[in-house]
Amino acid sequence: MLSLGGVLACNAAPLPETLPGEAPPVPSSGEGGLPGTPEDSEVSAIFEDTLRREDAAKHGGLTQVERLGKLLFFDRRLSEPRGQACAVCHGPDTGWTGPNLLINLTGSVYEGAVRGRFGNRKPPSSAYATQAPILHLADAGQSAFIGGNFWDGRATGEKLGNPAADQAQGPFLNPLEQNNPNAATVVAKVCDGPYGKLFRSVYGANICRDVPLAYDSIAKAIAAYEGSSEVNAFSSKYDAYLEGLAELTGKERWGLRLFEGKARCSNCHTSQRGPNNEPPLFTDYGFDNLGVPRNLLNPWYWEFQFNPEGPFWVDLGLGAFLQTRSDYAPYARPNLGKVKIPTLRNVDKRPYPAFVKAYTHNGYFKSLESIVHFYNTRDVLPVCVAGDSNTPGVDCWPAPEVGLNINTVEMGNLGLSPQEEQAIVAFLGTLSDGYYEPTAD
Repeated sequence: MLSLGGVLACNAAPLPETLPGEAPPVPSSGEGGLPGTPEDSEVSAIFEDTLRREDAAKHGGLTQVERLGKLLFFDRRLSEPRGQACAVCHGPDTGWTGPNLLINLTGSVYEGAVRGRFGNRKPPSSAYATQAPILHLADAGQSAFIGGNFWDGRATGEKLGNPAADQAQGPFLNPLEQNNPNAATVVAKVCDGPYGKLFRSVYGANICRDVPLAYDSIAKAIAAYEGSSEVNAFSSKYDAYLEGLAELTGKERWGLRLFEGKARCSNCHTSQRGPNNEPPLFTDYGFDNLGVPRNLLNPWYWEFQFNPEGPFWVDLGLGAFLQTRSDYAPYARPNLGKVKIPTLRNVDKRPYPAFVKAYTHNGYFKSLESIVHFYNTRDVLPVCVAGDSNTPGVDCWPAPEVGLNINTVEMGNLGLSPQEEQAIVAFLGTLSDGYYEPTAD
């Protein structure tokens, strides 16, 4: 069996110059007050509005189970103490990912219900997550995995038949997120809450008497909402372009050609329709190690109660999860450092142009320009050396957090010009939902 400790000691231990220093001040999820930042009142307003609308005709065509899932998604009562709804970390105005500008600018990891407790990774987008298959080996005899949710794939989908439903149960009982003591507490909050009648209407009058079944049903309802046309809208400019309803600019078309050609983006971020004419998902739901540097502002490094390794912690991603399962442990080493390949849909969606989003699993990159430049030049520029007056992305890049299993085939030295990088960024801007309203099939 693989020893992760040995791997860390030999290959993945952080270099002294890459260790974080003193704990920086970290903004809380409720701070900011900036335009587009979903304050508690905004999340509550969406919840109350959803509660008032009693049928699909009044609520954008959502089914009853999808409406129930939306109420669960925006319900701030479902944490301990109350205040932490799913939407606090997955805001619609930012493409269902981190909606707080100040947090995105720094560690990119969001605070949980208990003040001062932070997780270890940036929140992924909950949009299009329901499309992920159950975690599985891509091919027999190989080590590549496909599917699952969370950055490390641990929401496999094996329990409830959908990784998004498995994922929905994780935050409720996580002390770093919604912090409920047990499933019964969550079920009681739902059954005794303002939409308990709707919950019983969807899942049966006796559903609340069976805690395990009720808890699973809560997760399935959230996944139903995440799979609805409100979240998986397929309403971007690129979707309109594929339907013949919009034209891309010359720069956007150039970016698309690069995306599918020289830049090799579409190798992992599929951009063409599927075999049954389904719209592209811009992910193959696989896993990759991009060689991303450590985010030294990640508050997890100082979360000593839950992270005894402190600043020496290394995110081994999928490989660390595989090590916890006897059936997958033999595949752990070739997957150390790999994380979920996210969809690029809504990658540039933001409430206003100056709003800062964070990119990659640890939020190291703060702009599309910087991450595209990293893909292009990671293996061209030297590794930054502590003490030198160097500028990451200009004359060097910091060392990767995990030096194993880095993708050197599809990225790192793409030979793109600055103008070509800009064209790719322009194309990525066409993937934001809300450009038009697709017609129902």
